[in-house]
Parts: sequence; structure tokens; C-alpha cells
Amino acid sequence: MIPTVYRIGDSDERPWGGWVVLDKTAQLVVKKLIVAPGERISLQRHKFRSERWIVMQGEAQVQKGEETLMLRAGDGVLIPQNTKHRLNNSGEGELLVLEIQFGELLSEDDIERLEDDYGRND
Repeated sequence: MIPTVYRIGDSDERPWGGWVVLDKTAQLVVKKLIVAPGERISLQRHKFRSERWIVMQGEAQVQKGEETLMLRAGDGVLIPQNTKHRLNNSGEGELLVLEIQFGELLSEDDIERLEDDYGRND
């Protein structure tokens, strides 16, 4: 399988909101995640990459392994490779999160969904 390669400006709408690629190098990808009020991404993990999330706007409830964190604008968290995680918009407005991906494979193909509110399967 040839992985899907990100390009600056790539974007996708998801049932929970969407994302856009802001920057890319050989070693990392920077995305802006937009999560609608009351929505959350799938519970997932990545085999080949880690992620750092930085909240730009709103309130985020983050599941990182067995831990639950509450983050506000300016707060961040590192999600190590192979760690199950989920991002939930716990506020009333739009949640904006800067996601910095780094690792061996930076691709949408490296998403293992463990639970999904929208019935999506890998």
C-alpha cells in the first residue's frame, strides 16, 4: 500500500468538523483541526506517528490513554505513538486545535479507529 501523502492546503470535512494542512516538511505535518460544539473525533491510535495538540480556541476534553485532560487556549498535550486518544469539544463554540504530527509515516492511512460515534471503520 502506498500511503496518502499530505500537501499544504489539503483539507477534509469530517462528521465532527474538519481539518486543513497548514505546513509540511519531510519530518512533520501541521494541521488545524476544527471540531464542532458537542462533537468528538474517533478513539484512535497511530502505529507510526506521535502528535502534539495545542488548543488555539475553545475547550477540549482529551482522552490520552486512561487519562482525561481538560485543555483551554494555549494548553497542549503530547500524544505518543501507539497511545489511544480522543479529542472532544466540551465547550459551546468551535474548538480549534493545532496538530503537529511527527514520525515514520505521516498519513491518513495511519489511523486505527477503536471507537467511532459516526460508524466509520478502518
